[in-house]
Amino acid sequence: MKDIQNQSDHRRIDIKKVGVKTITYPITVLDKAQASQKTVASVNMYVNLPHRFKGTHMSRFIEILNRYHGKIDISQFHLILEEMKNRLEAEAAHLEMKFPFFLHRKDDLDTFEVRRYDCTMHCFLEEENDLRLDISVPVAHPFNGSATSDSTPVVGLWGKVLVSVRFNRFMWLEDLIDMVEAITRSESFSSTQSDNTKPVESLLAKLEQRFSQLKELAWYEITVENESQGYSLFARTSGPDSESQ
Repeated sequence: MKDIQNQSDHRRIDIKKVGVKTITYPITVLDKAQASQKTVASVNMYVNLPHRFKGTHMSRFIEILNRYHGKIDISQFHLILEEMKNRLEAEAAHLEMKFPFFLHRKDDLDTFEVRRYDCTMHCFLEEENDLRLDISVPVAHPFNGSATSDSTPVVGLWGKVLVSVRFNRFMWLEDLIDMVEAITRSESFSSTQSDNTKPVESLLAKLEQRFSQLKELAWYEITVENESQGYSLFARTSGPDSESQ
């Protein structure tokens, strides 16, 4: 097969991203209780292609991924990015992994259940590494399992908290999730409250207050969403040292 990657392209057009996406692949993530947890990720791999090259063999992305089969975890991400960048002679490399993370929890009846949290790792390498973790934490309704005397309790999903973070140092996924859930459980409001934006803003304020104290985080963005029939309410903030967006 002709190697088109090393052919010159006289059009001088840089391609922002070229690669493969939605690859289903087994990975291992760190688990505080069990040391590690095996899960399945949807993987996207891209590079920035300089104009001096005409194209790239897409099979090379899979070859690189297969070299780390059975040992893909966060500690290997920078190695995968470096190999993508070097082998494909790219200016920058991107790696995204979306995966479910499972935790054993006790419900209101004191029985164990397995809960799912959707996570995404966004990794980028140009001159330096950049890693961002996104976590979606479901929020039950009502937060406190109770309502005011003049309201009807509502069961099911009230909404979710979407958290994006960059780390200064290591922090367990479980600790981040536990912190969010402890705050959502401490909130309570009437299901018939006239101003539905208040619980969204109140919850966001409490989350931001706690996140701003975490030395493990270099940056965070928090979005609180309340899912209602036909529409959703949301509030968002980010930090540190940045204005709410």
